[in-house]
Amino acid sequence: MVKKGKKDNATPTKETFDPLSVEGKTPATVVLLLSSPEEDILIKACEAIYAFADRGDENKISLMGLGALEPLCQLINHCNKLIRRHAFMTLGIMSTHAEVKNALMKLNVIPSIIDKLSPQEETVIHEFGTLCLASLSVDLISTAQILDNNGLPPVIQLLSSPDPDVVKNSLEIIFNQVQDYPSRGVIHELGAIPHLLAQIKSEFPVIQQLVLKILQNITRDKDTRTTFREKHGFETLIEDLHDLHAGSLQVIANCLNDCECFQLIHKGGGLAQLMEFILNPPLPEIQANAVTCIARVAQSSKNRNLLHEQNVEKVLVELLSVKDDGVKTAASQAVAEMSANLASKEILRELGWGHEQLIQLLKEKCPVTVACSAATLSNMAVQDDIRYSILFQNALPALVEPLKSTDTKVQISTAVCVGVLACDTASRTEFKNAGGLPPLVNLLDSKYKEVQKTACLAVEACACDEHSAVEMCVLGALEKLQNITQSEKQRTILSEKAMTALVNFNLPVKYSLMGILSPTDLITDGFYDAGKIVAGQRVLSLEEYYGQPVNQHRAIIVINTTNQASPPLKACFIKCPPNSRCINKMYVVLYTKRKKKEENKPKAKDLPHTVSQSPSEKQFMMLNDSALQALVQEAKETVLELHDEMEQYSALARMVSQAMGGEVDMEKMHTFEWTLDISKLKFQLQSNVVPIGMISKGTYYHRALLFKCLADCMGLSCSLVRGEYSRAWNEVLVLKNGQARRYIVDLMHNPGSLLKVNTPAAEHYQSI
Repeated sequence: MVKKGKKDNATPTKETFDPLSVEGKTPATVVLLLSSPEEDILIKACEAIYAFADRGDENKISLMGLGALEPLCQLINHCNKLIRRHAFMTLGIMSTHAEVKNALMKLNVIPSIIDKLSPQEETVIHEFGTLCLASLSVDLISTAQILDNNGLPPVIQLLSSPDPDVVKNSLEIIFNQVQDYPSRGVIHELGAIPHLLAQIKSEFPVIQQLVLKILQNITRDKDTRTTFREKHGFETLIEDLHDLHAGSLQVIANCLNDCECFQLIHKGGGLAQLMEFILNPPLPEIQANAVTCIARVAQSSKNRNLLHEQNVEKVLVELLSVKDDGVKTAASQAVAEMSANLASKEILRELGWGHEQLIQLLKEKCPVTVACSAATLSNMAVQDDIRYSILFQNALPALVEPLKSTDTKVQISTAVCVGVLACDTASRTEFKNAGGLPPLVNLLDSKYKEVQKTACLAVEACACDEHSAVEMCVLGALEKLQNITQSEKQRTILSEKAMTALVNFNLPVKYSLMGILSPTDLITDGFYDAGKIVAGQRVLSLEEYYGQPVNQHRAIIVINTTNQASPPLKACFIKCPPNSRCINKMYVVLYTKRKKKEENKPKAKDLPHTVSQSPSEKQFMMLNDSALQALVQEAKETVLELHDEMEQYSALARMVSQAMGGEVDMEKMHTFEWTLDISKLKFQLQSNVVPIGMISKGTYYHRALLFKCLADCMGLSCSLVRGEYSRAWNEVLVLKNGQARRYIVDLMHNPGSLLKVNTPAAEHYQSI
């Protein structure tokens, strides 16, 4: 008898229920059954879910929301073949939906799928397993997982499957894989080429097209092209060329960079078939692909000769006028390559094919066409007579718009073309007047090194014209080139040459930037010393300096050695300071169109304070530096009379010293008030620009500049070097006793002394 409130302990029974028929009408119920331990229930549940998912995308999303993916990913590893088969079928069909695919990627199902692609598994599992991988491999992360889990070998083996769906899915996996560069080499190493070529003859067009797409990717690699050739890939393609022409031609185009490949195709009649597709194309796409093949062939100089023998130039020129953009683009590429051949250039001329067509093509919207047209013009312009013909057709103005393109290939080809065509003053002027310099200078800011290099090439060519060089400096080309040359990654020989060319035709900028003028850098009228500039700072033009209000900064020293033409008639009222030599308190200076009244002109050093003058008026007032002109004349009359070279330099040094305050004892330099004298001149002129002849007290850098100026006027060789802390000096080369010796000229402390370079005396003069 059991006491009240007590129960027997429950014990498990070994008996089972009689067979129970289970029906599930809602997806949620069937999904729950996927967790059942009973195989019969799992089989029915998988079958039902597959049928439900196969009805549409909404059902796939519904099943994913109910949590069907995780149990299905586990069931593909089930020991029961039927459960495994239906689980794979369901996962495969569901993975074709983008949202389901993204969810599967998070479940790390790829290793399990790859494991079931073995030959021991049935074809159905191969079909839906590869379908699932094909969907997942669209994503780069999944592509990497397939590669890391050694998934490519079984996929490649499945290319031999008798089931076309398995083959198609496997090809899609491989195609997605070869979009990632590292996988291309792996595909080749795993021996995929023979399997791919075997599917070229498939009766299913979708399989053939997939194979061709894969081959288009992997034949970009040289080793793959070699294997492709060894496995008779060309023969296979050419044999079926008429059926597969579009895709096959693109594969052939990749391989035609190699001379051996081209010779093989040529011997097999491939070149004749290519020409047939060009002359009698079934579709414009076919014609464009065939012409692209010709362009690839023409990249080799040996092949260009062979194509020339086939009279390909005439055909290509005719194609430049067709309406189809694809054909026209391909033809422009082929012409660009063929134009590098000397014989082809002559043929192009004999055909009456002018450069008008190429120049017109520069206006096309297709970047490839524009780039190839510019490249062809560059190749053709190597010959002088052709270049002049191209220039006559206004080619340089036509290149201005392409320079503004955002396409890097267009930028590169156009800049090279400018560099080739801008070969004389007239062409450079034409290009400048057409507005070509601003977009050219802008290319120096490109983040692409090849664009920068070609822009430097064009800048160097244009900088041979002084006016163009000055304008490019105003546009900031010098600062941009400075930044490039100071960067280890960006600096090239071309950037250094462009910078040198730019400053060689703008000596004020060169001296401010580099601090040195060589004996061949001859100072001419209009030269000015703006002082040393920091990296990235722009050197202003003389006109800009004239326009600035008087400031406390270093004066701009300007050189003018000759009488300047007068401007139109204009009266300028000048108020004389109390201690000036002017008789009247208000002095009127009249400028006539042809001749000035020199008798009433104040001397340069007594030029009074100007009132209400524009920058241009101020500039003209100081153009006639009569004191400097007198020094030039005196130097020519006295210094050049001396026959000894050292005596000439010494005499000139004494003349410069006398003009700028005379000898100054080194110990008393602090008492030499040259800064006060310059400040007074700036105030009197109401300008930061001071003519050098007006300076009566000058220090090292004033005297060194005057010495260089006078030496250049007389034909004496000397350099000008800027030092630190207002130091500057001149270095001269003197031939003495058959040996060339270099000296520093003393203009300050012992004027006329020549100090041998690298001696203590010279080094003491050059530094504080």
